[in-house]
Amino acid sequence: MEIELKYGEGTKEIAIPESADVVILEPNPVQPVDSVEQALKDAFSRIDEAATDLLPELQHNGTVAIAIPDETRPLPVVTVLPLILDWLFDKIPDLQPERVTVVVGGGLHPPVDQETLERLVPPSIVKGCRVLAHDAINSPMVDYGTTDRGTPVQVNEAYAIADYKIVIGQIDPHQFVGFTGGSKGVVIGCGGEATIEHNHSLMFHDDARVGLLDRNPVREDLNEAGEKVGIDLSVNFVMAPNKDIVQVLVGKPMDTLRDGARTCADLYGVGIDEKFDIVVASCGGYPKDICLYQAQKGLNLASQAVEAGGNILLLAASPQGVGDDVYFDYVSQFTTPEEVLADFKKQGFRMGAHKAYLFGRTLSRFDVAVYSDLDPGVLKKCHLRSADPSEVIKEWFENFEGQPKIGIIPNANTTYFYQRDKQ
Repeated sequence: MEIELKYGEGTKEIAIPESADVVILEPNPVQPVDSVEQALKDAFSRIDEAATDLLPELQHNGTVAIAIPDETRPLPVVTVLPLILDWLFDKIPDLQPERVTVVVGGGLHPPVDQETLERLVPPSIVKGCRVLAHDAINSPMVDYGTTDRGTPVQVNEAYAIADYKIVIGQIDPHQFVGFTGGSKGVVIGCGGEATIEHNHSLMFHDDARVGLLDRNPVREDLNEAGEKVGIDLSVNFVMAPNKDIVQVLVGKPMDTLRDGARTCADLYGVGIDEKFDIVVASCGGYPKDICLYQAQKGLNLASQAVEAGGNILLLAASPQGVGDDVYFDYVSQFTTPEEVLADFKKQGFRMGAHKAYLFGRTLSRFDVAVYSDLDPGVLKKCHLRSADPSEVIKEWFENFEGQPKIGIIPNANTTYFYQRDKQ
């Protein structure tokens, strides 16, 4: 049989033996909103009526900052940002565009260049507002002190000094934050290097896992940091795998996060009765597989559905390459994933290098092959085996004693799994 999976901005057909026992592990169907514009208007109307403390009451010279995600997230900024600006300027008729700053928050991703910035946020949609790219290392920061878990809270100055602060983001499952959304788009997206590094160092805790908000130390740390920054309004979206918007939420960051996480769990949390011997996982296409660094999320979540010692094939086009020099320089020093794990535990947490650790946790427990546009030599340095999808599946199938159970995951970067008898 032929299985077609998303790969980059296209698809890849993969041959699966006809006699295989195959299950497609898809997210659960959720009805998209009929109109994104109307859904936003309805959400804003609800807060206008029920929560006047969420509305901006600015002095004549007051300023507004809006944090948005970079291109590694599929949120249709070009569609939603103008609608949010319309609401803002309608509510504050004397607000001048030059007093509004849009900050593209990419965390520790390399700051976007001017060409990318104008593609992501075309000047025609921002009505004269200032647009800039966050740089976690070089941007001026404002210090908000330290969280109870020891994270120094440092946020881009252009965002921090605004009188009214908005964050726009997407709620997705996340391998150790639980779910994205809420304050994450500011604390991580527009945060300083020390902020991001210390927060992510909490990922070793047993409760730092996908699908968990309460008791998750990484998520709770982000929430506390967001309170310190004083984010006034969160506009969050839940999106289906085909990028349709299924829920629009406007409110305080914690409120939108909790409501959106419930929808997200219903959508992307998939119950399985037993684990699989072979899993074929697509990250979900562009931009989920924009680089190897991002594709690791798909490998991690896919591994939840595989028997110990089983096989995982990951489809990750990675048009932007490895995606992080720190990760690549670090992982290239070692010859096995086990060496990475041992060294990382000894040296302590370091951002970028942590991705090698996350890869290593999976590579040490499963037989992993990757289909990618990346050079096989580059993959090898990352301890990843380059393979043709149909050939490696045939190899695994023929070497298996008995009839292997094969799981196909079309959207591995967002789909997560639980065993039904252990929920």
